[in-house]
This record gives sequence, C-alpha cells and structure tokens, in this order.
Amino acid sequence: MSPERPPVAPAGRSWDDLSRRLLSGAVLTVVGLAALMAGGVWLDALASAVAGLMIWELARMTAPSRPGEAVVAGLAAASSLAGVLYVHNPFALVYLFVPVVILLVRPRRDWLLAALAAAAIMLACYAIVAFRGGLGRAWILWLVAVVVASDTLGYFGGKAFGGAKFWPAISPRKTWAGTVAGWVGAVAVGAAFWLAGLAPAWIILLSPVAAFAGQMGDIAESWLKRRAGVKDSSDLIPGHGGVMDRFDALTGTVLFLLAWNVPFDLPQIGA
Repeated sequence: MSPERPPVAPAGRSWDDLSRRLLSGAVLTVVGLAALMAGGVWLDALASAVAGLMIWELARMTAPSRPGEAVVAGLAAASSLAGVLYVHNPFALVYLFVPVVILLVRPRRDWLLAALAAAAIMLACYAIVAFRGGLGRAWILWLVAVVVASDTLGYFGGKAFGGAKFWPAISPRKTWAGTVAGWVGAVAVGAAFWLAGLAPAWIILLSPVAAFAGQMGDIAESWLKRRAGVKDSSDLIPGHGGVMDRFDALTGTVLFLLAWNVPFDLPQIGA
C-alpha cells in the first residue's frame, strides 16, 4: 500500500521564493555553462556528479528507510558514468545501467518506475557529454537556452497569469499559461539562432517541441514525487529543491533529442 500523501499546496502567485530561486539558479547557470564551454574533464566531472546526486535522490524517494543504499547507488552512478566517459568505448556503455541493477536488487516503492527513471538519468547525463563532443559549443548553447527559456518563462507566466492547470492530477502547480509561455520562450530562442545565421529555419519549430519534451520530463518527475509523497526530491538547492527538480526538464529534452537523432539528423548549429 502506498504511503499517505501529504496535501499539496495550491498553485499561488506568491513570489516569496524568487530571490533564492534567482540566486541559486544564477550559480547553477554559471557553473553549468562554464563546464559546457570548457568540455573535457570539467564536463565529465559535472555530468558524473549530477548523475550521482540524481540517482541518490531517486533511491531515497523510492526506499526512504534505506538511506545507506541510496548513497551506494549515487556513488555507483557517478563512478560508472565517469568510467564510461574516461574509457570512451561503446562496449562500456553497459556500465551506465549499474545503478538500475542496484535499484532492482531489493524491493522498493514503484520499482519499475525507479528503474526506468534511473536509466533515463544515466542516458541523459551521458548524452549531453556526447552531444557537446560531437556537435560543439553552439549546439549545446541552443539546447541549454531552450530549456532555460522554457523553464523561466513558464515560471513567470504561471505566476503572473495563473489560470487553468495543465495536468492537476500530477503537477497541480503547472498551468496552461506557464506551459504556453515556455513554448514562446523556446520559439524565441530558435528564432534568435536562425536570425543570427547559426541554424536552419526549421530550428524554430524544433525548439518548442524540445521544450515540450522538457516539460514532460518535469511532469514525469512530479509524478514520481507525488507517488513518493514528497514535495521536492531533496533540499540541496535553495529555491529549487533537489538536483532532479532542477535537471528534470533538461533530462527530458536531452532524451527527446537523443531519440530524434535515430531517424532524423539533428540541426547543425554554428557550423
């Protein structure tokens, strides 16, 4: 039987958390962009750390009575991804799923969802490093800009206009106003890259679709949290909650683009 879920506060228009959210968001943006621009060992280290923290949070949410196991899973995720990135061998990719195996060894709440989420996290953290190495800085800048613009305009649009909820059963604070505002922000990013001569015109259409995938990543994490009866994945990031809360949209967008790259070519940006 699932644990009783605490009541979720209704979506309001309070701006009380804005200063903390902006400050921590600025720090994360600076650190993330610095690693993305530098690439190499710096990006490998950041991706490995993010993967480890996200798996730790996931393991805590789905088996809260076993905190030690969550630490083991997080360390395994970070070390597995670091090892795969270091050896740079396609046969080593199987080690990305070591955390998935750890989460499946003992019973836990929503074990299948936990395993799928762990696989998604590991693939996304690996893919963003691969995208940076294969497609370059400008491409990664577009990806991050789409996610940040969608998240930022979605936050302010939802706060300012409120209105009908997008999916109240899963994410009671997400509104249609915020969702559409996020799409508008993504379109603006795509248009800016096209007008600057850095990308083909069809990136204007791809950008909001990529943003929508990120919003679905946010929804998926909200679903996991509601099933676990928690508000945030952790309290590591002031104003944002946990690492999963901050990188859920990026995870969704990266996985979408990874899937897009199978039948279609990704846009060439800045080349």
